[in-house]
Amino acid sequence: MGNICRSPLAEGLFLHLARERGLADRFEVDSCGIGDWHIGHAPDPRSQAVAEKNGVTLVCRARQVDRYKDFESFDLILAMDRANLRDLRELSPAEHHGKISLMREWDAETSEEHPEVPDPYYRGPQGFEDMYAMLRRSCASLLDELASKSG
Repeated sequence: MGNICRSPLAEGLFLHLARERGLADRFEVDSCGIGDWHIGHAPDPRSQAVAEKNGVTLVCRARQVDRYKDFESFDLILAMDRANLRDLRELSPAEHHGKISLMREWDAETSEEHPEVPDPYYRGPQGFEDMYAMLRRSCASLLDELASKSG
């Protein structure tokens, strides 16, 4: 929502995995939030800590989704939860709704009942560890799929 916890970690993780596979130059990855509360802020220190613990560097600064540029520029827009999915669809022109998905659609351990990456902000250290695990699985699977499509 504010682009300081989940999305920056997903961005950093995806880029980290792509670099490990020598594929980073094939993708443009950027994270953003629905709200403007944290524009310009670094990721939450707890997201940074779980990233660093796992060898991932987060370099982004929070920004708000651009309702025109982002939907035109990106082929895929991933929401962390249903509320953000709904908000992204409300913000985007109808012709871009097909680009918007939930991040955990690529997580083999997700279910129809729990397709979201829960916001860890109020969940303590374990919430950030759980978020990392969900995003790691999702990013790895998404990278597999995209790499197979791009040759």
